[in-house]
Amino acid sequence: MKFLDQTKIYVRSGNGGAGAVSFRREKFIPFGGPDGGDGGRGGDVWIEAADGLNTLIDYRYQQHFKAATGGHGMGQNRHGADGESITLKVPTGTQVLEEDKETLIADLDKPGMRIPIARGGNGGFGNAYFKSSVNQAPRHANPGQPGEERTIWLRLKLIADAGLVGLPNAGKSTFLRAVSSATPKVADYPFTTLHPHLGVVTVGDSERFVMADLPGLIEGAAEGTGLGTRFLGHVERCVALVHLIDGASDDPAAAYETVRREIEAYGAGLDEKPEIVALNKIDALTPDDAAEKRDALAAAIGKDVRLVSGVSGAGVRDLVNDIAALLRARRAAESQESQPQGDWAP
Repeated sequence: MKFLDQTKIYVRSGNGGAGAVSFRREKFIPFGGPDGGDGGRGGDVWIEAADGLNTLIDYRYQQHFKAATGGHGMGQNRHGADGESITLKVPTGTQVLEEDKETLIADLDKPGMRIPIARGGNGGFGNAYFKSSVNQAPRHANPGQPGEERTIWLRLKLIADAGLVGLPNAGKSTFLRAVSSATPKVADYPFTTLHPHLGVVTVGDSERFVMADLPGLIEGAAEGTGLGTRFLGHVERCVALVHLIDGASDDPAAAYETVRREIEAYGAGLDEKPEIVALNKIDALTPDDAAEKRDALAAAIGKDVRLVSGVSGAGVRDLVNDIAALLRARRAAESQESQPQGDWAP
């Protein structure tokens, strides 16, 4: 299935049905009076976050969505039926933006969240509504109100617990294959990964977390070089970043700084997220060389550095346990912050 993380669509709610002008005419009833019914309400357009979806590909080939018009009123005080509403299903984590792509309408970050994006028009009153003691035979009715129409953008930001970042060919896809059942493409050339992949990582018998593998960043990505920073939006919701560096590169510290500069240039608080740094592909190095590169990198960046190999599996389980421990600590801290402070009691 093709991955699509942003698209523009046009939505229009239904018009309200028109009211009817009608008079009761029956044998032996000389003064029947007006009996025109009201029009029905136009259908609404809703957007709902649904489980089981991870791409906006459904909106690639159909971009126009219209709800049904309300039924028109009829004689004998019969009201028109309400128009049928439509619900657009999107993946959890989808943001709904105005046409300017900046104004946020809604952030559907929980399954089952549902918002109206365009309300249907009200139905018009029939002539029975206007009868009174001074106007016993009204000969006019209201037309239905028009529905709303708008053009919006849908932007998907995948919901993952940990995000894999690094230069192209740092071994991110291989690492994701090693720790989960995900099957991203792996090849010996840069930019093998062209769109994000998700994998579920199992820790112990009952603990799991979701890891996202993002396309590699290169120098100048913030200005659009390579694939740019478009896919960094998918780690905005991540609790932590896992920064993989190719251990076989000549200057791991320079590789680390390149990616960090692009993350800081992107903004959105990514540079403030907790980060775990790992030197990958140690299967291509001798133990002494790997230890020497790790010590040099740790001294250059001022952070602890893990040694892993997605191919041989060396250090992978320890790194997964470290990620799980960091996620647990962050969730516990967030839960504590959300609890009411002080001695408040109901």
